[in-house]
Amino acid sequence: MTRKLKQRLGRGLACMAPGVTLALTLAGCATAPPKSDTAAYQAYQEQNDPLEPTNRVFFKVNNTLDTYFMKPIAQGYTHVTTQGMRNHVGDFTSNIGEPARMLNFMAGGYPRDAGTSMLRFIINSTAGVGGFFDPASALGLKKTDTDFGLTLASWGAPPGPYLYLPFFGPSGARDFWNLPVQWFATPMEAAPESTALNDFGYSEMGIHLINTRAQLLGTIDQINATALDPYATFRSLYRQSRESQMQQIQANNKRTWPNWYPPQAQ
Repeated sequence: MTRKLKQRLGRGLACMAPGVTLALTLAGCATAPPKSDTAAYQAYQEQNDPLEPTNRVFFKVNNTLDTYFMKPIAQGYTHVTTQGMRNHVGDFTSNIGEPARMLNFMAGGYPRDAGTSMLRFIINSTAGVGGFFDPASALGLKKTDTDFGLTLASWGAPPGPYLYLPFFGPSGARDFWNLPVQWFATPMEAAPESTALNDFGYSEMGIHLINTRAQLLGTIDQINATALDPYATFRSLYRQSRESQMQQIQANNKRTWPNWYPPQAQ
């Protein structure tokens, strides 16, 4: 697939976003309880999942695809690799994402994390042998995750209703916009067009998905086996994860006084 075609697909995905949301809305919405039932109505508002009937359908579809496709592949992958190999693959794919994280930190107004991402990419791409090793962390430059959805959050955009997207999984009205942005925010997109580079990009995407699924084998199996409502559990975990990521970014960028500056009198 050529870059021009990818660009057309990306623009199409971005343009489709409002339409997809509208289609989901029309396809099936949860009926809000009457406001007179205070407890039920408050719970409904806290869930912020007005498309729950449709979301649950997509959850079942994704779960079926995972059971018969992704999970067996991930299990086979773990049988032919060691944990150390999988860690290095994770470091490699994470390093490719550092430029995108740097741009999102810059757009969100977090210069400290932007600088950390830039240094991580430089150090790990060189001393880390293309990113397969993570010497930056040993130097105190710890990885912090972000994406365009969290950039929108830093601009004050609310998370919006919960969405469970086919193939992509948990998301939200705000985080949905991360899909077309992340599609292009890789170092490969900045390089000249070539068939080899396109093949590398798709291979990297595939190994990233398999490696990530392999890391979650035990966690997902445990949730599916023990949770009374796996859909609700995954929804809660997704929201907690996004909130934790935002809190970590804000904590990293708190203003602090230099060590040489005299402390203010209480």
